[in-house]
Amino acid sequence: MTAPTPRPDIMDIRPYVGGESALEGAARVIKLSSNEGALGPSPKAMEAFRAQAADMHRYPDGGATRLRKALASRWGVDAERIVCGAGSDELLGLLCRAFAGPGDEVLYSAHGFLMYAIAAKSCGATPVTAPEVDLTASVDNLLAAVTPRTKVLFLANPNNPTGTYLPADEVKRLRAGLRPDILLVIDAAYCEFVVKNDYTPGIELVDSSDNTVMCRTFSKIFALGGLRLGWAYCPPGIADVLNRVRNPFNVAAPALAAGVAALEDTAFADLTRGHNDYWLPWMRDELAKLGLPTTPSVCNFVLIQFPKAEGCTAQAADAYLRGQGIITRAMAGYGLPDWLRITIGNGEENQAVIAALAAFKASWK
Repeated sequence: MTAPTPRPDIMDIRPYVGGESALEGAARVIKLSSNEGALGPSPKAMEAFRAQAADMHRYPDGGATRLRKALASRWGVDAERIVCGAGSDELLGLLCRAFAGPGDEVLYSAHGFLMYAIAAKSCGATPVTAPEVDLTASVDNLLAAVTPRTKVLFLANPNNPTGTYLPADEVKRLRAGLRPDILLVIDAAYCEFVVKNDYTPGIELVDSSDNTVMCRTFSKIFALGGLRLGWAYCPPGIADVLNRVRNPFNVAAPALAAGVAALEDTAFADLTRGHNDYWLPWMRDELAKLGLPTTPSVCNFVLIQFPKAEGCTAQAADAYLRGQGIITRAMAGYGLPDWLRITIGNGEENQAVIAALAAFKASWK
């Protein structure tokens, strides 16, 4: 008897593997592998989540009305052009499903988020990468990689895992250089951490075009990764398409309530950003003292390069840190085998990882 057969391209997908959370035999684990919020979620968001317990038998608001209005008020955008999803990952996948298919190409930079390839392959499209320059997306290289089959271009800005970004003028140049029928998706998951004057998450490009979407998440600065909550700001026509292809109740009621409360707790978001503003440069400075290069990250993580010599490699560093109960993120899957990505944690965690790396460095021969 023959079993059902999936499309061949589905079997080419390498399942996404998130950052590990546990180490066998470790009494205490410092998890710095998933870029989660160092201070945890807003107390007001936790309270809103708990308040939903008695209504778990009720379906959520399929239109995410309160959350869309809160987002519109916070960021000065049109609520009717916002679509919410179970994390921005869901929205990225829906955009691929709606605008690309077999025979089409989905383009992104060489070290872009791994979900872009998964989203492309899941709808039968072909993922295509463009070389980066100094681990930063290159507008010229992206435009050079466009073909008649290109239908979607994902730009992570700032990018995970490199932490680098493109200024607003460069993103505008990218949009201007693309054909009108190519959908530009700006994945601004880390935008709330960026304090550069020449950066914007892309709202103005969405407002001025009918072929650009900005995606955001509550998993990073708002620390609601466990609830899976994201949103997209779209031209009206694309918002209409997303609302046609998404599941009718795609965001759970506790996530919607916690998202509204997190948005309203601006003081806690400011506290989280201030924490990162202090510890990100501290981490980079301490790593520089150890002779370990980093990218100029503007996010809540650092990307660290290690030598290729035996005993000094990123793999050796990862093993050593695990022995100290510290989990970081190996980057071989992103084509960066000599690098580790380390999330900015709380003060004690940041000091612990630097101390462990100093001990590791001292062991080099």
